[in-house]
Amino acid sequence: MNTVTVDLGARSYPIHIKPGILNQIAPIIQGFSDSREVALITDETVSKLYGQSVLDHLSAAGYTTFLFTVPAGEDSKSYQYLEKLHTKMLKAGLKRDSLVIALGGGVVGDLAGFVAATYLRGIGFIQIPTTLLAQVDSSVGGKTGINHILGKNLIGAFHQPLGVLIDPDALKTLSVRDMWGGLGEVLKYGLIRDVEFFETIEQNLESLFSLSDMDQVSSMLAMCCQIKADVVSADEKEGGLRRILNFGHTLCHALEAVTGYDYFRHGEAVVYGLDWAAWVSMRFDLLDSNQYERIHKLIGRFELPPLPENLEADQLQAKMALDKKQTAAGLNLVLLDAIGSTVIQTVQDATDEIKGWLNELRK
Repeated sequence: MNTVTVDLGARSYPIHIKPGILNQIAPIIQGFSDSREVALITDETVSKLYGQSVLDHLSAAGYTTFLFTVPAGEDSKSYQYLEKLHTKMLKAGLKRDSLVIALGGGVVGDLAGFVAATYLRGIGFIQIPTTLLAQVDSSVGGKTGINHILGKNLIGAFHQPLGVLIDPDALKTLSVRDMWGGLGEVLKYGLIRDVEFFETIEQNLESLFSLSDMDQVSSMLAMCCQIKADVVSADEKEGGLRRILNFGHTLCHALEAVTGYDYFRHGEAVVYGLDWAAWVSMRFDLLDSNQYERIHKLIGRFELPPLPENLEADQLQAKMALDKKQTAAGLNLVLLDAIGSTVIQTVQDATDEIKGWLNELRK
């Protein structure tokens, strides 16, 4: 088993990565909490795959467990489902020492984490991510929340989990689109922090996608989690260094918003965001053009839906103006000065940079 530690002093927690760990969670979570009462929160799709088996496993280990499901998809990250889950938990009599387990992808993890952060002013929770994107990104670091009509992830709280359990075997149930999208977040880590990891992705992208070598996949997961753990340990609440984890996400969130959150998977929009941020880095004379071409060539190997033909730069800029990284001084963009190295640059308006990038892609 690979174990990575998020070092936050008294609130430190482990990330355990092991094929088959889904069938072994009871003895592990006993080390996290004395609670014997669990709210297992998942979505309808994941519930059909793993819900009953995890429920039976916990029940056999002596846990009183309640299974709560929400519809699969981004719409569940809402006030409506936050309130529904609070109501179900209150009616079930869950208490301050009860435990929430988030079983699913990023939507479930964000929602269930925010439920735990706000239920009775905060109870413990554990992340069991089942998608690649959630395993390498959203399950680690304590960001929880829901969406607002004006933007994604605008309502939330930092609430660290007691632990994260990652089963690489769960990736075998993912769709082609979700695997490619998850690999976008994997690529992000190489771009922002580790050129050798970028080279590993460059050399092994197709085998990572096909899950042909599960030891290689486990190592990939551990590397991503280690990079994120290091960043979060140094800057838990995004006061400085942690901003680099937003690389590619400024345009990503704008793409999702403009297309109504139903055209792109999140990770697919991330990949376009990575390419845009790298292109802007080159345009600002921060990143060597040869390095950009290397990044762009690798991204070209990803299978992605095409950008909508009617997509306009001013639409994306309008959404980016609502980004969480917007300050009084302007929008803080995470850019590259080399593969594996980031800089922060503030811009007042990115319309020209978006337009230039779109024109290049449409040639």
